[in-house]
Amino acid sequence: MTDGWSGGSFGERGRCVLAPNPGIMTLDGTNTWILREPGAARSVVVDPGPAVVGHLDAVAEAAGDVAVVLLTHHHADHSEAAREFAERVGAGVRALDPAYRLGSEGLADGDVVEVDGLEVRVVGTPGHSGDSLSFWVPADGAVLTGDTVLGRGTTVVAHPDGTLGAYLDSLDRLHALASAHEVSSIWPGHGPVIGDALPVLDHYIAHRRDRLEQVRAALDVLDVPAASADPRAVVEVVYADVDPVLWGAAELSVRAQLAFLSAH
Repeated sequence: MTDGWSGGSFGERGRCVLAPNPGIMTLDGTNTWILREPGAARSVVVDPGPAVVGHLDAVAEAAGDVAVVLLTHHHADHSEAAREFAERVGAGVRALDPAYRLGSEGLADGDVVEVDGLEVRVVGTPGHSGDSLSFWVPADGAVLTGDTVLGRGTTVVAHPDGTLGAYLDSLDRLHALASAHEVSSIWPGHGPVIGDALPVLDHYIAHRRDRLEQVRAALDVLDVPAASADPRAVVEVVYADVDPVLWGAAELSVRAQLAFLSAH
């Protein structure tokens, strides 16, 4: 991609191994994160990504002894290889959705994952998907956001699993962490690391509010209520200046916006 993002080491505890699955929705590819306390033997692997042997080999080499695999959410570009990789390294998979777990332990908002001095706090951030989680690493002032916040551009609210109301609440939760100086950087599921979290979260919140107003204006132009509007017709008004190749993804977010407006 244009900025040459290729992963690397960040903070004292984070390393990103970039998966070879670039695309419109995945940007440069999926970021597989390896977390390890300095000097510790065992690691935590977040989002093993696609089932590409070369990628999993690279993750295994960088991770060494893996204590547990965590999933930010169930979408295949993050979760496809989770079970295969976990079985390979002899670890469990923890996720909010029981269907994606390997072993008896799940994950939920407020949980704390501790491995050899490493502390990872689980923050529920639904919206992009119903099971989206973020992982806060307090010692590095970083939060792994999966697809809730991307390293470039903005994300899709994947209706109907994802909902706009939940997404706005999740952005507010992350913003509160950044405002309290608990989080300074974002380690996303796609795209480069964000070194200054607060202005990006400000932008994300403003962008969603602006898009919502644009959808309201489009409904006025089309003279239809949100509940009966044709999502594609709304996309063609709101995203008229956007490459039509992106309209399919935009329609998911528009469906979420229409559902939000219908309920409010």
